[in-house]
Amino acid sequence: QVQLVESGGGLVQPGGSLRLSCVASVRLFSFIAMGWYRQAPGKQRELVARITSGGTTNVADSVKGRFIISRDNRNNTVDLQMNNLKPEDTAVYYCNAEQNVVITFWGQGTQVTVSS
Repeated sequence: QVQLVESGGGLVQPGGSLRLSCVASVRLFSFIAMGWYRQAPGKQRELVARITSGGTTNVADSVKGRFIISRDNRNNTVDLQMNNLKPEDTAVYYCNAEQNVVITFWGQGTQVTVSS
């Protein structure tokens, strides 16, 4: 059974930074891609950033230039560095692992709140 465990969420002031981390229970090479999604109250879950097994990344326009996704295959982790946070970044952030085009796995989510 694949498990994804997120950490690093919390409360931060606008302009601040947070680093989210996702640890997978299996080797990252088991997946074609890993990603971070977020869901704000009353809104649909949306892709924030994604990184393939080959290292190709794509980042949502709303966070481009502020968020960076990275992976550490040795430690089976995928991190999301979030800089210059804005109130509109407030959401529950979820780690995602794509085993193939049909099978994906989700973490339990971690809350990020940006507020003064």
